[in-house]
Amino acid sequence: MSHIATLEKIRHVREHEKRSAKQAHHQSIKAFEEVATKLYNLLKKKENAKEAYDLSLQSKTTVQHLKEQSLYIDKLNDQIIHLQEQVNIAREKMEQKRENLTDAHIEVKKFEKMIEQQHERLKESALKRENEMMDDISIKQHLNRKNR
Repeated sequence: MSHIATLEKIRHVREHEKRSAKQAHHQSIKAFEEVATKLYNLLKKKENAKEAYDLSLQSKTTVQHLKEQSLYIDKLNDQIIHLQEQVNIAREKMEQKRENLTDAHIEVKKFEKMIEQQHERLKESALKRENEMMDDISIKQHLNRKNR
C-alpha cells in the first residue's frame, strides 16, 4: 500500500509539472500570435505602400516623393525580415512547449497506469487470500462434520 502512496505522490508532482507545461504552452501560443499579428499588420502596410507607390508611378509626382515611398517600403521590408525571424523563433518555442506538454501528459498517464496496476494487484491478492480463507473454512467444516 505504501508503494501506491509513493506512486500517488509522484503522480501529483507530475500533474503539477503538466499544469505548468500547459500554462507555458498557452503563453507561448499567445506570444506567437502577437508576433504573427504584428507581421501580418506590417505586411498589410507594405502592400498598401506598394499600391500607393504604383499609383504614384502612374500619376504626376515628384522624384523626391517616389524616393521617400521607396525608402519607406525598404524600411518595411527590413522590419518584415526581422519580424519573420521573431515569428520563427516564437514558433519553435511554441512547438517545444507543446512537446513538453505532451511529454508531461504521457508521464502522468504512465503513473496513472502504474497506480491502476498496483490497485489491480492488491485486489487480486485480496481475492486470493479470501479464497484461501474460504478453502480453510470449508476444510475445517468438513473435518468437523466427519468427526461428529
